[in-house]
Amino acid sequence: MKILVVVDDRAEWPLRFRGVELVEAREYLTQAASWPGRGVTVFNLCSSYRYQGMGWYVSLLAAARGHRPIPSVATLRDIRSRALVRTLSEDMEQLVQKSLAPIRGDSFVLSVYFGKNLAERHGRLARRLYDLFQVPFLRAKFERRKDRWALASLQPISAETIPANHRGFVLAAARDYFAGRRFSVRRKTTPRYELAVLVDPEEESPPSDDRALARLRKAAAEVDIGTTIITKDDYGRLAEYDALFIRTTTGVDHYTYDFARRAESLGLVVIDDPASIVRATNKVFLAELLERHGVAHPRTLLVSKANAGRVGETLGVPCVLKQPDSAFSLGVSRAETREELASRLDELLASSELVIAQEFVSTDFDWRIGVLDRQPLYACRYHMAKGHWQIVQRSADGRERYGKVQAVPLDEVPPHVMRAAVRAANLIGDSLYGVDVKASDTKAWVIEVNDNPNLEAGYEDTCLGPELYRRLVAVFLERIVAQKRERAPGDAPAPPDGTSSAGTPSPR
Repeated sequence: MKILVVVDDRAEWPLRFRGVELVEAREYLTQAASWPGRGVTVFNLCSSYRYQGMGWYVSLLAAARGHRPIPSVATLRDIRSRALVRTLSEDMEQLVQKSLAPIRGDSFVLSVYFGKNLAERHGRLARRLYDLFQVPFLRAKFERRKDRWALASLQPISAETIPANHRGFVLAAARDYFAGRRFSVRRKTTPRYELAVLVDPEEESPPSDDRALARLRKAAAEVDIGTTIITKDDYGRLAEYDALFIRTTTGVDHYTYDFARRAESLGLVVIDDPASIVRATNKVFLAELLERHGVAHPRTLLVSKANAGRVGETLGVPCVLKQPDSAFSLGVSRAETREELASRLDELLASSELVIAQEFVSTDFDWRIGVLDRQPLYACRYHMAKGHWQIVQRSADGRERYGKVQAVPLDEVPPHVMRAAVRAANLIGDSLYGVDVKASDTKAWVIEVNDNPNLEAGYEDTCLGPELYRRLVAVFLERIVAQKRERAPGDAPAPPDGTSSAGTPSPR
């Protein structure tokens, strides 16, 4: 990815960072041929962003040229919306009160430079504001109202109004920001598109290992897509990419959902998309969905305190109990006796209004069918851990023991298993899913649909090898191209009165 920092006067900005090109605004506006193609991010540091001013046109034409402007014209428009400022104030209530508690007086102005403030105690608040509005220099005004601080206004800071005693900090913040960019590989040429892959370096059992991510990167490079590994600290950088691939365990009440929502609102292609995360991570929703559409699944009950006493007589024992947001065998248990069933239900219903109780179906393995873009991608047999009823056995000290994973060519999967899996996945959406199916010779029962399935080297990719990643990348490429084609060549011009069509910001 090529980075341009656009300023009014190059002489006033001693920005000399590796991989960053300093360009004057008039030069950028009039010499389009100097930066052809996509894969260019434009950091607009002009002194004014007023409607139809120099900075406004830099962001507008950057979008028209297929570059990524920061800030975009839409952001410049949204930041002037009083309704949006009020919503932001409510969303950040706790953070604002904590950050500004030591302030005396009834008003306070916070300057945000590339997501940072001079005072360390305001660091989280500054970062949060930058996450919501990618404006390199931002000023937030807060007012105390009835002993509570509230965000009164937001506005971009013109470079010329930055106090002289802040200049050194601003340059350091810019240096840290650009130095913090994490590229997977050094590239001699700028790719057409950029794919961000969200991972959690601390996750013990991530859905993709390093070898799988390397194979994904290679497949993307073959079709001129650059790949960047990002983490939860890179929320404010999403506008720099064309697509987001989430490769850490997802959840609705989790930063992965915020990333998916934010990326989707910015026009990125997202796998997994927010709707899939909501639908697939909640087993209550899934149980109702499969029942309504007549997809075969083990007998299932939605259990509340009102009907908990009838589970045993309806399903018998042993039976399986699931937390609504259970994932990869976590939050899933088996009750062997009526007494154990009652005790376990009491524990689960103490933290959730509803839990899932399911008939226990004994098989030596579960089928896992990977479905992408409504078509089967791969198939595996996930064998149960030796002597255990699940594919993962977790001991009291946290150790894990897995059953064998056996990849199977798609044409060797029993047709009734494949039909059930694809049908269930397509009820969720058109993203990437892993469908768990138990089967006999003639029947198939869908156990669950996972929105963030494992793709690990030497396991799920054994049959297809590099072709699996090529097919995945091909879906990203097709959707990116379609997205670019459908969207207007640039942001719609901002009306002079500063009205906004902004949606609700991320809830975090």
